[in-house]
Amino acid sequence: MAVSKPPDRRIAPVGSTPPGVQLEGTADGGILTVPNLITVVRLLCLPVFVWLVFGAKEQTAAAILLAVLGATDWVDGYVARRFHQVSTVGKVLDPTADRLLVGTAVIVIIVHSAVPLWFGVVTLAREALVGLMVLALAALGSARIDVLWVGKAGTFGLMFAYPAFLLGHGAASWQDPIRICAWVAGGVGLTLAWIAAAAYVGPARAALAAGRQGRVDLVGTDHEVPA
Repeated sequence: MAVSKPPDRRIAPVGSTPPGVQLEGTADGGILTVPNLITVVRLLCLPVFVWLVFGAKEQTAAAILLAVLGATDWVDGYVARRFHQVSTVGKVLDPTADRLLVGTAVIVIIVHSAVPLWFGVVTLAREALVGLMVLALAALGSARIDVLWVGKAGTFGLMFAYPAFLLGHGAASWQDPIRICAWVAGGVGLTLAWIAAAAYVGPARAALAAGRQGRVDLVGTDHEVPA
């Protein structure tokens, strides 16, 4: 008669991945990487954008630059993953650059009177809320949260809307359809962005619990690890 093996109660080795927790790779690509360079270049375009609006009075050029910056938002992250250049600096620099780009663009366009104050404030409030949530989860040791499709759709809508608001600001007849497109994309994008912010609450709580449980499992103890 076959004898069943007793369950393996050995403590998991330090560094093993707990079930249900998505841990980032431990390899650090360093500071001087191509993705970080791309992010820095995007940041350096911010003062150029501000100068184009208020200094050179080149509204069309500023709108095109903003559209390019929005369209290339995914490039640095893709390069980092594709060529294994993910770095600790990049994980902080990339989302920081995204928040600075959005914040600067929205404020500049509000001051330029190309978008109503209320619309810009609601956009900034959503960005601030999500940014604070991300920082809080990171500080508390949360596991990684997958981006929701509704959030991606909302961001895409806003990335289209704000350059269109800027390009459509004026009295020329050709700007009327651009303003209409901006309002359609902006209204849909902002609605989806807030829906995504609410939808992240559940996954955020689960990721925080998974992250804490992961730290407990990694040290091989049944005692709770202080947050």
